[in-house]
Amino acid sequence: MLISNAWAQGAAGTGQMDILSLMPIILMFVVLYFLLIRPQLKRAKEHRTMVAALAKGDEIVTGGGELGKITKVGENYLTVEVAPGVEILMQKPAVQTVLPKGTIKAAHDG
Repeated sequence: MLISNAWAQGAAGTGQMDILSLMPIILMFVVLYFLLIRPQLKRAKEHRTMVAALAKGDEIVTGGGELGKITKVGENYLTVEVAPGVEILMQKPAVQTVLPKGTIKAAHDG
């Protein structure tokens, strides 16, 4: 008889304990979302916006570190002049950064 009462009390008390024990896990996911996932989504959106705005004459840095000036813009590809008379064809998402105008000229002179 005492054992039955103990089980009944234990079962009634674990309902609240389960919710309280899940709170740290839920809190951890909320913190991870704001510290990791949300900033990454924001950077991806900014990159998509930058790639969509690429135009002829923009000076860029590619993901591989090459500097160049865009000479042709297609739907999915760019033609980039990396040296006088040397052009390469690359995918738009490979562009990492758009530089201010005149940066490449200053880099060659310096």
